[in-house]
Amino acid sequence: MDPLIGIHHVTAITSSAEKIYDFFTYILGMRLVKKTVNQDDISTYHLFFADDKGQAGTDITFFDFEGMSKAMPGTNSIARTSFRVPNDESLSYWVKRFDKYKVKYEEIVEIFGRKALYFYDFDDQPYALFSDEKDTGVASGIPWQKGPIPLEFAITGLGPIYLNTSWPEDMEKRLTEILLMKKTAEIGDVTLYEMGEGGNGASVIVTKTTDLPQARLGYGGVHHVAFRVFDEEAIYAWTHRLDQFGARNSGFVDRFYFQSLYTRLHPGILFEFATEGPGFIDDEESYEILGETLALPPRFRNQRDYVEKTVRHFDTVRSTKTFEKEYL
Repeated sequence: MDPLIGIHHVTAITSSAEKIYDFFTYILGMRLVKKTVNQDDISTYHLFFADDKGQAGTDITFFDFEGMSKAMPGTNSIARTSFRVPNDESLSYWVKRFDKYKVKYEEIVEIFGRKALYFYDFDDQPYALFSDEKDTGVASGIPWQKGPIPLEFAITGLGPIYLNTSWPEDMEKRLTEILLMKKTAEIGDVTLYEMGEGGNGASVIVTKTTDLPQARLGYGGVHHVAFRVFDEEAIYAWTHRLDQFGARNSGFVDRFYFQSLYTRLHPGILFEFATEGPGFIDDEESYEILGETLALPPRFRNQRDYVEKTVRHFDTVRSTKTFEKEYL
């Protein structure tokens, strides 16, 4: 059984597609590589922010479900998403950037030998930036070349994913025995698990949180986390493995941009397995205009008129703009 490669993507929920676009584009400097719809609810946007080419392991995505209440943080949840930056000096740059743009953040900390900077968006969605200075694991991506962040400080991909649990023994069993991750470090109630080559792009940080209430999903919270697998054959292999353990799952799901498999191995947490490709450069959008049109997978293109009348139009064209690198 081939091990999981690393983190593929994280999907979160936002109160505003327009505001999250501005936050990730102009403040975080990540590239919108696909503006499409939720394939299970085509009246809702699904936005993908990633590295320069939209590579697996670099993207965070957002739904904007209408009428949803705010998330309530708590146990048995995906508690925080993190991103990778090149080195410790990058974190100092981001502190100055967050000050300039009035982004809420905390003091730089060190966890499992890696420096990190915690911060929050307008929905109080929790994030972190992790320094790759001492990282030796799975490779990261390529920063958005034409974005506003100097390339030597820019976000390159996804870092460790934080999970909260009331049942740490059960979580450990699920991650190690079923998902074949390795438990590599432990500090008090916080445990580090790694997959594949390990490192920032292949890590899960689990915190024992028996003193917290059950989390409630909403805007400002994370919907699911996806792990990287090579191809469609791997999806079927993992489906068979989940079946062997009696774990309920979705079976194969074709998302056009990648193929997927979903399962709830732990209460309150949705895990996905997603393939490395095909990716976001496709028949609708070339590299130069990624994320600038309302893109639809082929099976929804005959419903384009309905979709365009239902979702709110907002401008995401960047190929005609010039972003000056902001040195602070």
